[in-house]
Amino acid sequence: MSALRALVTGGSGGIGAEICRRLAADGRHVVVHAHRHLDAARTLAADIVARGGSAEALAFDVTDAAAARAALESLLERGPVQILVNNAGTHDDAAFPGMREAQWKSVIDVSLHGFFHVTQPLVLPMLRTRWGRIVNMASVSAVLGNRGQANYAAAKGALISATRTLALELGKRGVTVNAVAPGLIETAMSASFPAERIRELVPLQRAGTAAEVAELVAFLASDRAAYITGQTIPINGGMA
Repeated sequence: MSALRALVTGGSGGIGAEICRRLAADGRHVVVHAHRHLDAARTLAADIVARGGSAEALAFDVTDAAAARAALESLLERGPVQILVNNAGTHDDAAFPGMREAQWKSVIDVSLHGFFHVTQPLVLPMLRTRWGRIVNMASVSAVLGNRGQANYAAAKGALISATRTLALELGKRGVTVNAVAPGLIETAMSASFPAERIRELVPLQRAGTAAEVAELVAFLASDRAAYITGQTIPINGGMA
């Protein structure tokens, strides 16, 4: 199964980049997706190739249905994508009474509408192969809630519900669908989070690493996880 292709949205940095590297280490041909950071995606793909893996970069806006479909149709001309990691996401935090409509819509657009725009065109070709893995990146915020993140928690919570439903629809064709819900993970976005606050919130007394998240995603994307579907798996050091 070394020829399987894996698309990782938001794969150009942070957790996405580690997922790309880990899937490439498993012999997958990795399509590193980016929107505004195509140069970073190309650099990552080149690094994967230099290390003996197989990868390419692809750019489109997941919130643009037509652009996403056009990019994916071009990708599908070379065959199905059998591993999809819906990792693209954004946050724009504000207390709900002061949240602007644009903040609400932009976060929902990327995490939830982006999931639809990317996943829907890929599903039928995946089903025809009778083997597929879809992994959706949720968040501990969807489980616990988080002040200032009503938009983000709503988007990720909806993604968890979509994961469960899609698993019911696709399971009989050998396609599993799961969600991963990270807690506090060491990334550029979390770099300003106070260390003492992490110790208060996380029983394991530290933030997780992007590599640890990538290990879980790679497991779910493999044959080893063939009997796991419809699940939301936390990776949060005991926060929830």
